[in-house]
Amino acid sequence: MRCVFVQFRCHPGKTYEVADAIYDREVVSELYSTSGDYDLMAKVYIPEDQDVGHWLSDKLFDIPGISRTLTTMTFKAF
Repeated sequence: MRCVFVQFRCHPGKTYEVADAIYDREVVSELYSTSGDYDLMAKVYIPEDQDVGHWLSDKLFDIPGISRTLTTMTFKAF
């Protein structure tokens, strides 16, 4: 499995709705509210044989209320 972190910027007033929708899909390992430029951060494990962009688009990025995302790929854990 490949670990990626995805940050979500939500439309004003929609953060809780977006968080509930993300969690309902049961595809994230952890989901946090955050301060700063983004409202939510998810830790996601993607199967090695899947294309990261397509997987995220199919599983998460169609949720209403998301205005922007930032995906951070990970490599070796220390």
